[in-house]
Parts: sequence; C-alpha cells; structure tokens
Amino acid sequence: MSNYLNSNNAVSTLGGKVILYGLALVFAWIGAMKFTAYEANAIQGLVASSPLLSWLYSVLDVRGVANLIGTAEIVTAVLLVARPYNAVAGVVGGLLVAATTAVTLTFILSAPGWETSLGGFPALSVVPGQFLLKDVVLLGAGLLVAGDALSEARVWDGKAVRT
Repeated sequence: MSNYLNSNNAVSTLGGKVILYGLALVFAWIGAMKFTAYEANAIQGLVASSPLLSWLYSVLDVRGVANLIGTAEIVTAVLLVARPYNAVAGVVGGLLVAATTAVTLTFILSAPGWETSLGGFPALSVVPGQFLLKDVVLLGAGLLVAGDALSEARVWDGKAVRT
C-alpha cells in the first residue's frame, strides 16, 4: 500500500484516507447531482461562459452536458475508491480530479467572479469565485493521489502492475 494510506504515523494514514475517500465522496455526490434539472441549470452559466467547455452545448442540450459531466465525476469517484487495490486506477482517478479541478478553476477567469461592490479584482464573489477557489486544494489532492499511485505502479512487459 502507498505511503500516505499506510504509514507508520496514524495521523498521516488517517489524513491520507480522508483525502482519498473525501475526494471520492465529493466527486460521487456532485456527479450524482448533475443528473438533476436543478444542477444542470445551475452549471449552465459557468459551462456556457467557458472557452474550454462552451462548445458542448452545440452538441448536447443542457441536461446532456450535465449528464456527461456527472458521468465523468462518478467514474472518477469509482477510480478513487479502487485506488487501494489498483495503482493504475489511482493514477487515472487522481489525474481526472486534477484535470476537472483545473478546468473548473478557469471559470474564475471566464465567469463573472469578482465582487464589484468591493472594487472588483482581487475581491472574489461568493459564487462562483469563493465557491471555485477550493478547487486549488482539490487539484493538489488529485495530484497527490495520482503521484502516490504512480510511484506504486511500474511498467513491466507493457502492462502496469502493482509492486
């Protein structure tokens, strides 16, 4: 098992498990919410304002885009839960967390996220600004999971295996 999931320090082990399973919980819960009309409509403005994701609405409707994003988030959660048993799942799950949060962090730049009553930049509005800022920590946690799992996996005969 990895260092942070099974260290000699009980606090580090507990922290590692909270990071891993906390990420899985967040992605599963938020992903499941994407299948509701409420959440599909709530993310529409953010996704539509994104230069990286707005094109999705030319292919799918509001619910279809939300369902696609929700499916990706639930798959990410499943991969994270599988991490203790499969290092490759951990690498992919951690990288999906990092990619997802990196994209959502760009919403701070593309959506109206600065509080004008406080003078604009650098005063973040509650939504989406402060709401999205936490993704910096989630990005780091995803990279931690991916990097730790990567150090546990090795390539042998063209296949990734646990060591």
